Amino acid sequence: MIRLIPTPFLLAAAIVLAVAQAPLAQSFDTRAEAAFVLDQTTDTVLLEKNADRPLPPASMSKLMTLYMAFEAIADGRLGVDDVLPVSQHCFEYRGSTMFLDPTDRVRVEDLLRGVVVLSGNDASCVLGEALSPDGTEAGFARLMTARAETLGMTNSTFTNSNGWPAAGHRMSMRDLGILADRVITDFPTFYPLFAEQRYEFDGRAPQNVSNRNPLLGLGIGADGLKTGHTEEAGYGLVGSAKQGDRRIIFAITGLATARARAEEAEQIINWAFRQFAERSVAEAGTRLAEAEVWRGERPLVGLSVKEDLSMLVPLTAASDIEAEVVYDGPVPAPIASGDEIAELVIRLDGLPETRAPLVADADVARGGFAARLRVAADVLMGKFLDNAGTDAEDGA
Repeated sequence: MIRLIPTPFLLAAAIVLAVAQAPLAQSFDTRAEAAFVLDQTTDTVLLEKNADRPLPPASMSKLMTLYMAFEAIADGRLGVDDVLPVSQHCFEYRGSTMFLDPTDRVRVEDLLRGVVVLSGNDASCVLGEALSPDGTEAGFARLMTARAETLGMTNSTFTNSNGWPAAGHRMSMRDLGILADRVITDFPTFYPLFAEQRYEFDGRAPQNVSNRNPLLGLGIGADGLKTGHTEEAGYGLVGSAKQGDRRIIFAITGLATARARAEEAEQIINWAFRQFAERSVAEAGTRLAEAEVWRGERPLVGLSVKEDLSMLVPLTAASDIEAEVVYDGPVPAPIASGDEIAELVIRLDGLPETRAPLVADADVARGGFAARLRVAADVLMGKFLDNAGTDAEDGA
């Protein structure tokens, strides 16, 4: 419930509100060098640590190659049954591979699983060259960088398709979180691939058939997305888990060992689901406050949220949430019902602001002569009271 604490209206200012029974946030002290945790259901950032720092992403950057491959399949440029050649360049990749060779022609569906489950550097390269504007992996990397920017990933620069250590190949944890959100949202038919724990390709690599994601199969709702490790980057993971109606997404990097990565990721999931719950804040159409109207047939108009508003609140200690209704006012008439004329700003210690537009809950026509006269009188009275107050202070 939101209750209005009576406060004088101020031009171009705010009205203070409070949400009862809302607790203070419980922060999570992560061991990761950088981290980003998002509650996807409510679009609430739960944790950010060095979240915008460009860092070596290792194999986590393969998510960008996968996203662009999914796009190409969706728009018909690539088919899951298409077969692609393996270049000498792709064959020469080491590290985690599908053990492809230049005599192979591999189905796209096998390559996708090779990237998702086996983290194949060679498979990622084959997909990249197929989608490259000039047929080279370097050309595809430039395309990756440009596409990432259009997705809002402003701290990502790619020099290859797979995260193999290279100067300038960088991503931030926030960018990886944005990318994971888009993969899950934009390609729900492909997303189940990320939960597959085992894939055997042509019996070639019996030592590389298992998904490296340590969270899969733990019964905590984890169903993706991608691990990463190089000596330079340390151990990292872009993960997601769903419990009930909520889904969280997280990206961590810089852990010292695979065990530390697994422990940290599981602790983040437990913290995100056990320390926060979604609560209703306001229902659509419910008047939360009023805004002053300039030269209207009436002096005030009600404000309400356009859609039901909910937010995450921590489940520890009780206290009120600070909130404001902010608008530039008085709002000039005419005003139509549904016009966005204000904003609800809710603040909770330890979490970013929640902002939601507020709309007029009724029409307000432009006022006639009497209304304009009343407004003018109100303005003059306000100035008179201000001057009287100043004179009194001078007299003291």
